Amino acid sequence: MNGLDWAVLIGYFGVMVAIGVWSHKRVDNVSDFFTAGGKMPWWLSGISHHMSGYSAVMFTGYAGIAYTYGVTSFVTWSFPIALGIAIGSKLFAPRINRLRSRLHVASPLEYLKNRYDLKTQQALAWSGMLLKIVDVGAKWAAIATLLSVFTGVSLNQGILITGTITAIYCTIGGLWADALTELGQFVIQLLAGIAMFVAVIVELDDKGIGFFGAWDEPELQGHAEPLVGPYGTVFLLAFLFIKLFEYNGGMLNQAQRYMATPSAHEAERSARLSAILWLVWPVVLFFPMWMSPLLVESQKPDGSDSYGLMTEQLLPHGLLGLVIVGFFSHTMAMCSSDANAIAAVFTRDCAPVIWRRARSWSQGQGLRVARIATVVFLGLSMAAATQVNSPTFKDIITVVIKWVAGLMGPMAIPMMLGLLRPFRRSGPTAALTSWSMGLLAFWLVNYPISWNIEGGVPLQYQVSIPLAVSLVLYILVGYIKPEDTPERLAIIEKINTDGDGAAAAAVPEPAGPSDAVVRTAAKD
Repeated sequence: MNGLDWAVLIGYFGVMVAIGVWSHKRVDNVSDFFTAGGKMPWWLSGISHHMSGYSAVMFTGYAGIAYTYGVTSFVTWSFPIALGIAIGSKLFAPRINRLRSRLHVASPLEYLKNRYDLKTQQALAWSGMLLKIVDVGAKWAAIATLLSVFTGVSLNQGILITGTITAIYCTIGGLWADALTELGQFVIQLLAGIAMFVAVIVELDDKGIGFFGAWDEPELQGHAEPLVGPYGTVFLLAFLFIKLFEYNGGMLNQAQRYMATPSAHEAERSARLSAILWLVWPVVLFFPMWMSPLLVESQKPDGSDSYGLMTEQLLPHGLLGLVIVGFFSHTMAMCSSDANAIAAVFTRDCAPVIWRRARSWSQGQGLRVARIATVVFLGLSMAAATQVNSPTFKDIITVVIKWVAGLMGPMAIPMMLGLLRPFRRSGPTAALTSWSMGLLAFWLVNYPISWNIEGGVPLQYQVSIPLAVSLVLYILVGYIKPEDTPERLAIIEKINTDGDGAAAAAVPEPAGPSDAVVRTAAKD
């Protein structure tokens, strides 16, 4: 990087902070901070939903998969995400929007205390927050890895720089700042992605390699196969099922985008836009990665540095800075949206249970706590990032695929399926059994069982078995021990009934559990 590249990077950081300061004016209460007051246009929500699903992991971990295996990086990652969101646009997006407009909640998990009970809500809330710390930690490590390639700063310094800038704008401006910065980041990534795509085409042409003839080169033998290596049919089906839950709200931050739109219909349109973007745009981003074996030689066994090396080699200064900004834009978009979602869960779901004073917070007090919770979460995730590549977490892609995908199912199934009428018989017993046995299955498959199998348990089973266990138990226990009380059925009907209108309902004050829930907590 030279002075021009640094100017682009510093200018980007400045714009992000400025957007956060501007968005501060739109945040008057907890509803504005967590769900944009239900006033976000569907197109902005859709772009924000799309951008909040990316991170620099694509340019490190998935770039390594593209370098090693080829197009399977698209077939087993962005394609199932696009398909999952398309299905969820009908199945989940409208229902999640009604959580805000009809049940008047600001956290995606807030409805669980009435759909199940307080114990279920707390189990899912605390475990979800812990998982998100690890997930976001992997994202910080990914962007810090790229920053070290271009600038020479250490991993910990890179984590501190990106985390601090993100903390400033998302803490000041809430979900509005997240969405508006993600819109700017989308434009930046559009320019950067096209620049890289064109640069690779020109370089291939200079080498006498045609656009379509590249696949016949010896370095790309087998790279056109859609399913190869550990990424086979079982992995694809498991990943599709996981992403159906994860990218429609199971990991919380995407659920907020649906909640932020004025109506259920607008949430559905938002999801469809995100699905289209996931189907089309990653092809442009992945093409240079697929061609990378023809242009660079990775210095890392997993190929995670290939995209960074190729960027340095092909792009002139200025454009290089723009692509580096694109790396940052993806990671900061995801991490800031995660921070906002987890702050919502803590402020709305956890704090009122563990702290009596939280049950009578004013809107102003709740907003201050929300901002503090955002900073604390980002700090904890940055600390977790320093442990990536340690014996505990291993490399970045292992954290993202094994830990996050493997653990997401047990936490998301009770939340997501609890929205749907066919699962109305499943109550708190089914939800807690599904959650706890899914976590136990993850531990058994990845550790004791894997230790006793030569070569370990294949990746597709590491991520699919916990989800399968949770799903089967959630349905089975619901039929063996139905708990469809009139109160729970009424909640489900509110979520599933059409015609909710476009008016956004405000979040009630105080930002804590109802009196009934407080009484339940006291009994427990």
